[in-house]
Amino acid sequence: MALPEFTHCGDLPEGVHEASLEEVMARFGSGSEQRRSVTATLLQVHQLAQSTGKLDRVVLFGSYVTAKSEPNDVDIVLVMRDDFVLGECSVETKVLFDHLKAEERLGASVFWIRPAMLLSDTLEDFIRHWQIKRDLTKRGIVEVKG
Repeated sequence: MALPEFTHCGDLPEGVHEASLEEVMARFGSGSEQRRSVTATLLQVHQLAQSTGKLDRVVLFGSYVTAKSEPNDVDIVLVMRDDFVLGECSVETKVLFDHLKAEERLGASVFWIRPAMLLSDTLEDFIRHWQIKRDLTKRGIVEVKG
């Protein structure tokens, strides 16, 4: 299914919209040099996360998945399988699981979770929460499939 058009505010409509990585790149990966740079960061983060063999889901939110021509960075939630063990990651991959280091070294705002870490929310509720903006309104987010 194609990603929906932006709202009048430049956001995706509320909801969790599914797209392949190729669709994400086609929709959000071109235009300004900043967009191309942030897309390269997304691809690097995705490749590193996949290299663990434990990546289950990837959710994108923030300015990258808007009409903004100069997104600040790429905001990513990595949902790892419950058998993911941080201590088994390579040095290169461990940077993804330290929010500050990921920002410093990769230029990405990376959050991560294993479903078993959730105390009260379901995983779907946790993912939907990322639609909430700082002003408490909601916008659409993208779950990368495939």
